[in-house]
Amino acid sequence: MHTLDGEEHCTRKAMFVSLLMDDDRIAALVDCATVAWDAAVPGWVRRGEVVLLDEAAEVLTRAVCDWAGVPLSDGEVPSVARDLTAMVDGFATAGPRHWRARRARGRREAWLARLVEEVRSGAATVPADSVVDVVARHRDADGERLDPRTAAVEVLNVIRPTVAISWFLAFSGHALARWPQHRELLAAGEPADAEAWAHEVRRFYPFAPFIGGRAPREVEWDGERVPEHSMVLLDLYGQNHDAELWGDPYTFRPERFLGREIGAFELVAQGGGDPRTNHRCPGEQVTVAVLSALAVRLARLQVDVPEQDLSISLRRIPAKPASGVVLRVRGTD
Repeated sequence: MHTLDGEEHCTRKAMFVSLLMDDDRIAALVDCATVAWDAAVPGWVRRGEVVLLDEAAEVLTRAVCDWAGVPLSDGEVPSVARDLTAMVDGFATAGPRHWRARRARGRREAWLARLVEEVRSGAATVPADSVVDVVARHRDADGERLDPRTAAVEVLNVIRPTVAISWFLAFSGHALARWPQHRELLAAGEPADAEAWAHEVRRFYPFAPFIGGRAPREVEWDGERVPEHSMVLLDLYGQNHDAELWGDPYTFRPERFLGREIGAFELVAQGGGDPRTNHRCPGEQVTVAVLSALAVRLARLQVDVPEQDLSISLRRIPAKPASGVVLRVRGTD
């Protein structure tokens, strides 16, 4: 879908909108995520010390696969989570992380392509209207079904970004360690405060510094000529730290999002514009909803934060706390 434009993009995008922008579907995914988190916490207490980024990835892998209709046993969760994390960690980079991501993508595309073929042949069943079911039945602008490999890619385009929320949970752990005065308010679980937290984490922390795309035609914007087919980069980090938009942008203040509407071209952590028609991520509502719910649970954990490297390099894409945020979990409130 990322490489399409025009009618092809609109037709394929409509499938994602139906999957990722429906309130009932989002609520169901949030339920899966909170159930998986609550089930994982006792194990964290027994182990004592955990890496939040890694544990959140396993929680989200279990949750999104259950929600999407992808059969997954308990024993498969760690390896699938590692592959999905490797894919996120290897984008827009070169070297070992890139090749690790390529290998992981190949494994998971083949795995999901087999599942799509089995669903179409009747050899496997998945819940009606689940992600796998909708993608397996989808017909593109030409009226043809997606080939199994393309269908697998589109299933991954739902599952992988959901697991990427683990980065925002690690950033949330980083924020709670750095500004513990926010913990009590977040733990109270007021929906408006939790959503404001999710927005501020996405604004403040540099998951990716920019996104890019090619101009389908020549345009002029703000006096600048953009030639046809030229690469255009949107400075996400710069926009999200623009003092004219945010005021005191390098201060972490979730309350800045209370009682205000966010314009389509203001907070651009996951792209700008209308997610139903433009190239803005259609899963942004999912990110906000899942992050809001799990950040509250994170704030309710009784933890100690041991000495560790919590630095975040802006040279790394995607950026992340160097330690992954190590927590010693004693229990939960």
